[in-house]
Amino acid sequence: MDRLFRDVFPFSEPPKIKVVNWAKADLSKIYLTDTTLRDGQQGWKYLTVEEGLEIYELLHEIGGKGSIRSTEVFLYTGRDRALAKAIMEKGYEYPKPVAWIRANLQDLNLVSETGLDEAVVLMSISDYHILYKFNSTRDVVIGKYISVAEEAFKRGITVKASLEDVTRADLDNVVIPFLQKLINLSEKYGVKLKVKLPDTLGVGMPFEFVPPPRGIPALVTRIREETSLREEDIEFHGHNDLGLVVANHLAAWFYGAASSNVTLLGIGERAGNCPLEVMAIHYAGIKGLSDINLRPLGRVRELFEKMGYRVPDHLPILGKNAFKTKAGIHADGLLKNPEVYLPFDPYNLLGIPVGVEITPHSGRAAVAFWLKQMLGEDSISKDSQAIQQIFEEIVQLFEKTGRTQPLTDEEMLEIASKYYPQLRKKR
Repeated sequence: MDRLFRDVFPFSEPPKIKVVNWAKADLSKIYLTDTTLRDGQQGWKYLTVEEGLEIYELLHEIGGKGSIRSTEVFLYTGRDRALAKAIMEKGYEYPKPVAWIRANLQDLNLVSETGLDEAVVLMSISDYHILYKFNSTRDVVIGKYISVAEEAFKRGITVKASLEDVTRADLDNVVIPFLQKLINLSEKYGVKLKVKLPDTLGVGMPFEFVPPPRGIPALVTRIREETSLREEDIEFHGHNDLGLVVANHLAAWFYGAASSNVTLLGIGERAGNCPLEVMAIHYAGIKGLSDINLRPLGRVRELFEKMGYRVPDHLPILGKNAFKTKAGIHADGLLKNPEVYLPFDPYNLLGIPVGVEITPHSGRAAVAFWLKQMLGEDSISKDSQAIQQIFEEIVQLFEKTGRTQPLTDEEMLEIASKYYPQLRKKR
């Protein structure tokens, strides 16, 4: 009797995330928001309007049915405002363009002038920022935030209060009392309030036993328990400085921050943000594929490289090596059944083919797998005489030349076409 756990690993879809006896969050409410055009630009380059629109169109293809609810935009320069207006003119429901501003009236006026009805308002909340960045006091700084939020509510603008550096902030004496003041203003003016929880330095931890403010489960739980905020109005925005960004975003989902704020390829300040493509896979693993289209993810790397971005080879999901192997044991497993070394079918889901790179360590199985893909034939055996001869040529080439890098497809075609003449037309 086999045990392949098909209910968890269907292969035709991303692995399912099944949570047993879970009552801390309603996972049917989770969604993604994007900040590629905001935090992504900060950590990469100043985009042209055309480049920004190309990225936005791709986001719409992926999440236009509601899985990606919004995308953040700057409004500071003429180019920023032109991009925001061009996005608005598209008329798409999702992702909705949302302004990102500092907590001052000049920035708020830009929101009104552009015609956007929602703004992420930066409200640095830790004493590191209050004391060292602003050289001020809690009361003075919080008072400024309150005045800007109230003016936004008066204008009918939805405020998403971005509590910068919340994972190093005083939860009991600053964060919770401040949120309650914002909630009271929201109720007074009848305008929605949302809250963003930025792990600005990537110091958050995804474990329930780590106390707040650093423990993401405890942080989200306390905010939910001590305010009237709904989980769908709480957003988590992580950074990857200590390598835990995806784990922290998942923890935030599981404990009741329904909104996950991400960027394509994880681009962003310093070590980057949480990668949209990874969270999209987990989103589908939780909610299925009904409102998210994973196929356009396969075009992300090409689009960004066209714009000059160097995508790391070993980046999960979209790196060049994400579904490629050099190891002979892995190639042998792929040759026998791709499910042995793949968590899902990347070609059918993302349009990304499975690949091998050939070195002497790749073995005959990798040669056979490479040929199988090139020729589209399933009958190729690693034990054939032709495969053995090709592999011997490869080993001799590496030994004679001192080569260290894998062979290119062109080099493989030159060798293999001696034994498989039908490959010559591919050269």
